[in-house]
Amino acid sequence: MSMKDIISSYWCSLTSKERQEIWDMIYPASRGVGYVKLSETAHEPYRGSEEAAGYDLYADIGGEGRAVVIMPGEYMKISTGIAIALPPNTFGALYPRSGMATKRGLVLANGTGIIDSDYRGPIIAAVKNTSNEPQVITHGERIVQLVVEPYITVHFNEVETIGTTARGEGGFGSSDKKEK
Repeated sequence: MSMKDIISSYWCSLTSKERQEIWDMIYPASRGVGYVKLSETAHEPYRGSEEAAGYDLYADIGGEGRAVVIMPGEYMKISTGIAIALPPNTFGALYPRSGMATKRGLVLANGTGIIDSDYRGPIIAAVKNTSNEPQVITHGERIVQLVVEPYITVHFNEVETIGTTARGEGGFGSSDKKEK
């Protein structure tokens, strides 16, 4: 058994609390993410359950009773009313909320929004209406979810060749054609 397999097996045997404790030892800054409300009507990020990967972010449209309408095929930039300070070597990924996507056709115009750790501006979601009906987003409605993820920085080096693999240059859908 390889070292990678041993570590993977061990990691899978841990509870989420134990995994978090190990993660905190490796990346001590990962627990604290500062945020600032940019308006009096903004909401703090909310994690729906102990095992939830993402934090819900809310539409900040100017207060109770306020709303916007997104017409079919259109997109609108919607502020969450907050700015965040992510730890170094992490990024924030904005994902559409599955209920909004499947029930109302509201997705992110760019698929997934990326927030770099050095960005300090307002978190804004570019929400697109893929349905055939106008969609109303009200102030305080949960519009996206934020997942904070680590990344590895690499350095690109120009080389003569990058070697070959079994897949080779097979692109989109090429692995679907192989026999199983």
